[in-house]
Amino acid sequence: MSNSKINMKSWLVSRSRYLAVVVLALCSSAQVAVAENAKPQANAIASAHYLATEAGMEVFAAGGNAFDAAVAVSSTLAVVEPASSGLGGGGLWLLHRAQDNFDVMIDGREMAPGAADRNMYLGADGEVNRDLAVNGPLAAGIPGEAAGFVHLARHYGRLPLAESLAPAIRLAKNGFPVDEKYRALMTNRAAVVNRYPAASAIFLVDGQVPPLGHVIKQPDLARVLESIATHGHDGFYTGPIAQKLVAGVREAGGIWTLDDLARYKVVEREPVRTSYKGYKLVTASPPSSGGIALATMLNILNPYPLSTMTEAERTHLVIESMRRAYRDRTLYLGDSDFVDVPIQRLTHPFYADGLRAGIRHDRATPSEMLPGIESEPGGTDTSHFSLIDTEGNMVAGTLTVNLPYGSGFVAPGMGFFLNNEMDDFSAKKGSPNAYGLLGAEANAIVPYKRPLSSMTPTIVHGDDQVAILGTPGGSRIITMVLLGILEFVDGKPPQDWVSRPRYHHQYMPDQVTYEPGTFDAETLATLESMGHEVKDRGRTWGNMHGVRWNVLTGEVDAASDPRWTSGRSMVEVP
Repeated sequence: MSNSKINMKSWLVSRSRYLAVVVLALCSSAQVAVAENAKPQANAIASAHYLATEAGMEVFAAGGNAFDAAVAVSSTLAVVEPASSGLGGGGLWLLHRAQDNFDVMIDGREMAPGAADRNMYLGADGEVNRDLAVNGPLAAGIPGEAAGFVHLARHYGRLPLAESLAPAIRLAKNGFPVDEKYRALMTNRAAVVNRYPAASAIFLVDGQVPPLGHVIKQPDLARVLESIATHGHDGFYTGPIAQKLVAGVREAGGIWTLDDLARYKVVEREPVRTSYKGYKLVTASPPSSGGIALATMLNILNPYPLSTMTEAERTHLVIESMRRAYRDRTLYLGDSDFVDVPIQRLTHPFYADGLRAGIRHDRATPSEMLPGIESEPGGTDTSHFSLIDTEGNMVAGTLTVNLPYGSGFVAPGMGFFLNNEMDDFSAKKGSPNAYGLLGAEANAIVPYKRPLSSMTPTIVHGDDQVAILGTPGGSRIITMVLLGILEFVDGKPPQDWVSRPRYHHQYMPDQVTYEPGTFDAETLATLESMGHEVKDRGRTWGNMHGVRWNVLTGEVDAASDPRWTSGRSMVEVP
């Protein structure tokens, strides 16, 4: 039997294993009943920077819960990870509150300013001006991260906001040392940062990328954080801070107004829910595309016995699920406050049945054969953390400024980069953004609309264990989370989720990209024989952080992506 066909014997083995699991579950009902009342034995945090993880543990030690710790971790990342997040950006926080099994997504995604319009980045030739779309204040949406801090503390935390922000304020004043990640990402953006004196003065040294160990101090950022700590939402979105911020943006050519800032609010959204091989997933909803795409891929893959297949068979089917999910992302997804996103249809198993019917087991489906938009297209600049407390509260938080160091612009006296998330809108139908993603009418630029995101903070619930995970990585976020979930379902520990070699397909361009060493020669040859165009990217991507809770024993473990050495996971018993 060829490698391109599913081994029927493997189907029978899989079905036998399934029946054995059912029998075991029936015989273990008492154990499951105990698990329902079990609590984690320790607090655990995995984040993109050791100082952020330590800040969260500091707040746990002060009596804070997971939501207070989320404020501490998020705000500290805003200080020490300026390439990836900050007060000039936004984020999505997926929360699970243990006392009532309540799940919610806090949407702190950026918002288009009131003067934005769908043609704002088009030149006289009708093409997208990429420089305007990604560099400088015109590329920035109204930031939501500060509003997220306030909302988390006010509605879910138990500590005063000032106490949860204290580690970040201290680090902004005292500084943090430049590491390899800072240097690597700044090398690609230094020319843009040098355009803006307020940015260059803080984040470069004489116009050059700072040396390792150089201490970055941000006194202006500390003052802004102190204003938020004292005045809450109004400490950023109205009053002196807002006035100074808007004045700096407009002087440099931006279009923000005081009304834009004043009208910004976070939104509580019902998460996307789906299931996969007995596990229940809670994940991001629009304006993120991540949860819907993840549900589509998992629904397509659910009937297949992936664990019994060859690497080539398994990879082929996963790629085909990615292709179809990203095609739907292109056509249907946008801010659900502005467009009708068919969430129930796109996440329904019956819909996936139809998509699966078009998959051949011996041949790749050319993306151009899938109905889509007419045109074809001619990073790791986000941050993530996962955490859990001893009450069983959980947070998966993904924060972003989009490209490394966002737009490269810092308004004088503010101390933080503004995002360039306006590039996540579809500036022109069929024209790719910085990550090569296509867009259509559902994600067109509209005043006060939130751009489509790939952020995919996710919590996976099983009878015996729970996973909390997510990652940065632009368009590759969703496929990284998918691969991490598949590792978790296969019984692998968090270190395997975050270190697993990665591959990716996003419908267009019709190409499978992969990290060095992901596939052996035989697997590559088989994929190519099936019609897949495969390309070694020559580098790694992503920065995943995961936490696992064994519901039966209470044991907690965590891991941070080894691709960057600045990440840190910690598990501490109170």
